[in-house]
Amino acid sequence: MRGYELFFWSACFLLAESVFSAFFMVNAKTTVQKKTSGAYTEADISVLEGLDPVRHRPGMYIGSTGLDGLHHLVYELVDNSVDEALAGYATAIEIDLLADGSVSVSDNGRGIPVGEHPECKGISTLEVVMTRLHAGGKFGGGGYHVSGGLHGVGVSVVNALSARLLVEVRRDGSEWQQEFREGGRPSGPPVKMRRAKSTGTTVRFFPDPLIFETLDFDRKVLAKRFRETAYLVPGLRLVFTDHRTAHETDEETVHGANQGTAQRDGDDDGVWRETYRAKDGIIDFVRSLNETREPIHKRIFYVSGERSDEERRVSVEIAAQWNGSYTDSVHTFANVVNTHSGGTHEEGFRAALTTALNKYARNHGILKDNEGNFAGEDLREGLTAVVAVKLSHPQFEGQTKAKLGNTEVKGFVRSVASEGITAWLEQNSADAKAILRKVKDTKQARSAAKRAKDLSRRKGVLNGAGAGLPGKLVDCQALDRKGSELFLVEGDSAGGSAVTGRDRMKQAILPLRGKLLNVERTRIDKALENTEISAIAAALGCGIGHEIDLSVVRYERICLLMDADVDGRHIRTLLLTLLFRYFTPLVQAGHVYVAQPPLYQVRYGSERQYVHSDEELAAAMKGKRGTPFVTRFKGLGEMGADQLWETTMNPATRRLVRITINEETLADEVVSKLMGAAVEPRKDWISENAGDVRFLDI
Repeated sequence: MRGYELFFWSACFLLAESVFSAFFMVNAKTTVQKKTSGAYTEADISVLEGLDPVRHRPGMYIGSTGLDGLHHLVYELVDNSVDEALAGYATAIEIDLLADGSVSVSDNGRGIPVGEHPECKGISTLEVVMTRLHAGGKFGGGGYHVSGGLHGVGVSVVNALSARLLVEVRRDGSEWQQEFREGGRPSGPPVKMRRAKSTGTTVRFFPDPLIFETLDFDRKVLAKRFRETAYLVPGLRLVFTDHRTAHETDEETVHGANQGTAQRDGDDDGVWRETYRAKDGIIDFVRSLNETREPIHKRIFYVSGERSDEERRVSVEIAAQWNGSYTDSVHTFANVVNTHSGGTHEEGFRAALTTALNKYARNHGILKDNEGNFAGEDLREGLTAVVAVKLSHPQFEGQTKAKLGNTEVKGFVRSVASEGITAWLEQNSADAKAILRKVKDTKQARSAAKRAKDLSRRKGVLNGAGAGLPGKLVDCQALDRKGSELFLVEGDSAGGSAVTGRDRMKQAILPLRGKLLNVERTRIDKALENTEISAIAAALGCGIGHEIDLSVVRYERICLLMDADVDGRHIRTLLLTLLFRYFTPLVQAGHVYVAQPPLYQVRYGSERQYVHSDEELAAAMKGKRGTPFVTRFKGLGEMGADQLWETTMNPATRRLVRITINEETLADEVVSKLMGAAVEPRKDWISENAGDVRFLDI
């Protein structure tokens, strides 16, 4: 095996931890007892004022207190600056991760007003914006026609969840500063510092360690968000700098730089810095997303439309290109906010796509009179698309804005998309025929997959009934799914130890033989022909692909148990790819875990300790008299049943890592890059990320 391949497979699970946010599972018991006495009086009613509700229930405002919530603070500030750009007043945003753990976001917009607020006597408008929920320029009055920071709680929430926050405003020829501490309390009124030639706002905040589980920002996740923002606001310049770690300062371009989207600066200050600016907007976005895939047609489809009246404005841009992959990748945005759960704009686009392509196929004889229409999933296989709407009164689901709910947007997007797709197909007949050839192939493959699924259902292997389950599955005895676990185990020998050492009541074992099929390079019908994949689907019992029903999945947890070596990481990566592509809801719902077998056993006299890394090994041996005896586990097969239970399967002592999808766009991009057919993007990724790999096992 070549050196870069060894590196790749040894690094893949480390990649998975950055793409799929991984959290150690905590085993805890909660007891709820009913009070048998005690008065319930007026004094028991608490009233939270100011920013106290945010600190009391941060999840309501930023989603979580984990890494996602930490990043959300940055997004809120950047979204405010983007709103200034959308309004035509800002052209540049600078984001800095500083060495002291703080984050600074600066723009060259108009600057937050600092004069006394007309409704808050004696208090500056700046302080009102920073300390009061639902105070901002997003509620009418001409502040913003289009904004992502709809609810007016963004900067005040950041302030509430910070141990310290500094804001600097440049406007009307002067620079003003104000400081806030202890969850948003002002240290004093705004102070006029000096004359200022420029305008804009800079906010620097220190996230509160009493609130957040981690203070370690993930540069890759943030960079992906800022890169997307540049695509969605053509001409806007974003400069992202990480002062925490130095990098080589040789000048180079990265991530779609052929479109001028991202440029790594070659400054001599020894910090990591990228600049994002897109020339062709979402057309560049689609081109970047398809960078690792083979396009079916070179010319990218693009259409835009706008509608406005006295009260409501709405516009849409759509860019799309089909490629040779076997999954669809549709990304939607509303006012530059990634609506990763979709919404009415995505529904309108999908409806238009299905209608327009089927109509074209009928009119040009590609679909005969006796043939049924192409299904939406057939038409979207291999599709990469970006749908971006801007509207004056967006209705998001919750403060984290995961889904757009405006009902009028669906019809508007459908109308614009339908007209644009129809015209594009007629004007690009060669591309249209190439797309529909792929669609016909997809339809045939889907029919073959359906026949395979129907046959499996008749045999009872996909309906969760228990009949026809794979012969090598050693099932658990519990009838209730709650608390049950399926261990996907590498190899028959490790599977045998797992079967002997398991909790028979709640733990099922499915041994896997050899390397799994890489589903990133094959269709679902071929995947179902693979013995191991069909066995996994049968054991789970919840369906596969677009037909998954989580209500009938047979186990609460699916645990991947592989050797802690290169081959084990390879198999684990192939399984993660399978689960991400064909069992996505299982991952999204938090049902997938990775078991963490130890690397070493340390024996010192009668004492025995298991450790999971070289760092833990050094700590275990530190201060010991004499020489401890160290055993390196080369594979699960070397462990006896008792050892495997004690170290890896016993809920009281094991380590399980829960896999969730942190950033779906980034996950899609990286899985495609690392598991797809194109070699060069994979080699480039290895070169770029070589410095981040630990525990390289060659």
